[in-house]
Parts: sequence; structure tokens; C-alpha cells
Amino acid sequence: MDISILAAVCLVAFSLFLLRSVIHRRKLKLPPGPKPWPVIGNLNLIGSLPHQSLHQLSQKYGPLMHLRFGSQPVVVGSSVELAKTFLKTMDVNFACRPKTAAGKYTTYNYSDITWSPYGPYWRQARKMCLMELFSAKRLESYEYIRTEEMSSLLRGLSESARKPLYLKDHLSTVSLNVISRMVLGKRYTDESKDSIVSPDEFKRMLDELFFLNGVINIGDLIPYVGFMDLQGYVKRMKIVSKKFDRFLEHVLEEHTARRRKCIENDGSKDMVDVLLDLSEDPTLEVKLERHGVKAFTQDLLAGGTESSAVTVEWAISELLKKPNIFGKATEELDRVIGQNRWVQEADMPRLPYIDAIVKETMRLHPVAPMLVPRRAREDCKVAGYDVAKGTQVLVNVWTIGRDPSLWENPTEFCPDRFIGKSIDVKGHDFELLPFGSGRRMCPGYSLGLKVIQNSLANLLHGFNWRLPDKMQPEDLNMEEIFGLSTPRKIPLVVVGEPRLPPKLYSL
Repeated sequence: MDISILAAVCLVAFSLFLLRSVIHRRKLKLPPGPKPWPVIGNLNLIGSLPHQSLHQLSQKYGPLMHLRFGSQPVVVGSSVELAKTFLKTMDVNFACRPKTAAGKYTTYNYSDITWSPYGPYWRQARKMCLMELFSAKRLESYEYIRTEEMSSLLRGLSESARKPLYLKDHLSTVSLNVISRMVLGKRYTDESKDSIVSPDEFKRMLDELFFLNGVINIGDLIPYVGFMDLQGYVKRMKIVSKKFDRFLEHVLEEHTARRRKCIENDGSKDMVDVLLDLSEDPTLEVKLERHGVKAFTQDLLAGGTESSAVTVEWAISELLKKPNIFGKATEELDRVIGQNRWVQEADMPRLPYIDAIVKETMRLHPVAPMLVPRRAREDCKVAGYDVAKGTQVLVNVWTIGRDPSLWENPTEFCPDRFIGKSIDVKGHDFELLPFGSGRRMCPGYSLGLKVIQNSLANLLHGFNWRLPDKMQPEDLNMEEIFGLSTPRKIPLVVVGEPRLPPKLYSL
């Protein structure tokens, strides 16, 4: 065929495809939203904090919006009713994940719990989490680890008493130590000649992993420019993935060697042992391959470290601006716990004000302000509007947490609003969804909540906190940065003054 004729045929075919797409879109009754630009869609309206940009747009277009991020249709729900629709009523249709470069390059081609597509593999992974990794019995068996690491944190803080310190560094260390011992059986990141990676480097790897899994990657949204990696994100994903793979291979080799010798670790199994057992289970519907074990292990390490450290840092930040709330918290702790011991996990049901502070922090500073994106598996209708198959779905819990119809003075930090209320964070109350809800809810939320509550309670019980160098609370910068988690833009620097008898800090 003559080249000019072939070109003409291709042009006509492409034009007909575009025309068909336009006609199809015109037939759909789409939710309201801003008019998209050619090629980039509505990306020009999204700033460095996407959840805040979408919050502002929702004030104009309503709680259900339709946008285009490049060529990707996106629907955003910003109300309790729509959160319930997406995460409960129509949960099955929105239980899939979008395909992203982060999922491909940092999670062994969508082999982890977070990014794996809805289907037999994911259902099996969820069952493994609920029945094996995060069962009440297994979490209870690891309580001694959490207690020991909390004691180590408090001793370390007492040694730095009256000196300015970066609080998140200490919080990340205790979280990482807890999850390392639970998942890996030991502190693989301790400084020693046998360490495969230094603690500081491992924390940087985790920070990079969380950042890259939350970025808006142009190549995901405008596929035909993906090969150019315009922002350099894919290159960074490949680098951090290689670092994690080297570490995880070392972990599996050590565990496999120990299993050959039939040596148990302190008489109990860590989570990698459980995963390796499952990988040998012939009854599994989908065989758990070696790369799947590594993907799950990475998920457990990352999810168990970041969320608790970020939440507690935000809680202390807010309390520094509200001394009266600090006073209420310490009064409750002194009354219930006394001055002669530390707070234990079993004490939490008797500390409603500490629980209220945690909830209020999660309302104003959700770790994942738009949860992890979902994708429509089939065409459907939501609130009378059409949502096409393949549409990416975001639930903006950051906006829900600031809805004046739900919360009085929504931008004010006020834990008292939860006193006497039955609202919890377990995915049943759609006003407060820090861990999500439905099938894709964070499977390790119960562990995260234990670490957050116990860490915060002991920090408040053991120390009086203040800002350094005569810094005033009103000078405290409360800006955030965006990724899969949303930490403080400027890490919190504080000074701690011990408030309990000296003997307790040497235990």
C-alpha cells in the first residue's frame, strides 16, 4: 500500500476513534468539575499538596467532582456519604488499584498488599494478614517487644533531657525497631559489622519509598511521555527498589538458613517465618513466590514505621500550641497511672482523653489524606452520575475532617469533641477514616493504633515538652509535605523535661 494512502487511513481511523470517544463522553452524565485543558487535563490546578488543591476545588464544584489528570479520568469524593458509597456500598466495584510506575517498580510488579490488583492473589494476601500476620493472638505475643522498645525510647529521651532534639528521629527509631523485631526477628538495622544497611540509610530508604508511592507521576497520567521520565521519579524508584531488594534478599537468606537448622528464634516465629511457611503451603489458591514474600515484608516494614511516627509528631506539635490540653492529658495520666510507673497497653481503655487526642490528630492530620487511590472495575452510577470503568477514585478524608457540617470549628485542635462520643478509627465511622474502610482498609491498623497510643501516652506521662530557644507556640510552622504519608515539612525540634521520679528512667 502506498505510504500516503496508509497515512490517510491511519489518520481517518484515529479521527474516528477520537470522535467516538467524544460522543461517548457526551452521552455520560459526569459529575461536575473544571473544564480540562488539552493533554494535561486539570493538572494545572493541582499544587504541591494535592489534597489541599482538591479541597479548594470541592468548595466550588461540590463533594463529588470529575477531573482529568492528563488522559486519566478521576473522581473525587469529599463527604461522608460518598466515602460510604465508595468504601462500603459499592466497595467491590472500587476495590481495584490503578496501575502506576510506583506499583510496578517498587513493589515487585504489584506483588504487595497495597498495590496488588483485586483478585485471587489480593484476597489471599488479605486473608493472610487477618488470619496470620495481624491476628489478635499474634499481636499479643509480640507485646513484650513493644514494651522493651518503648523502654529503650524513654531511656534515650531522658539521656537527651533538656537538650533540643528532633522528635521524629526518636519516634521513627522505636517504630522501626518494633516492626523489625516483629517482622524480621531482630533489629537488622543496628549498627554492627554485620549490618547490611545503616539505620540512617534505612530510614532514608523508607522516606524515599513513601514519597515515590504518593507522587503525581506524569508518566502514569500521560502514558505516551512515560518513557521520558520527565520528573526523574522512575529512575529514583528503580534505585530504591534495588536497595530494598538487596536488603530483603539478605533477610530471606538468613531466615532460610536458620530454618534448615530447625532453630527457632526465642521460641516464636517472626512474620517472615510465617510468610515462608505460607510460601510452602500447597493448599494456597495462588502460590506465594519469593518475590511476593519480599513484597509483603517490605509492605510490613514501611507501613508499620511511618504512620505511627508521623501521627505522634503531629500530636505533640498540636499540643505545644495548646498548653491547656497538655494539662488535661497529664492530669488524666497522673490520676489513672500515677507517678510510679509507665503506661502499658492494657491501660489505654482507661485513658479516654489520650484516645481523644489521637483521634483529633488523625482528623486534622490523616497520614494518607486521600487514602490510597482506587479504580472503578466496571461502569456504574454514583449519586446519579456516571463513573466509567477505569476511572481513578480518590476519597479526600482531609476534606471530610474539615467539614463544618460534621465538626464544630473544624480547623481547631480540640480533643474534647470526642469525649463521650462512640466514633472510632476502625473503618465503621466514615467521619474519621485514617486507616480507610472496606476491603482495602489498612490490614495492620490495630498494630499501628497500639504503637501510636502507647507512644503518645508515655511521651506525655514522662516529659514536659517545650519549644527550644524561647520559641513561641505561634511561631511553630505547621506546613506539611505530600507523599503516600503527609509528615511535617519542617521536623519538630523540642526539649523534654522529665516529670517522673529518676528511678523510672533507668529501668
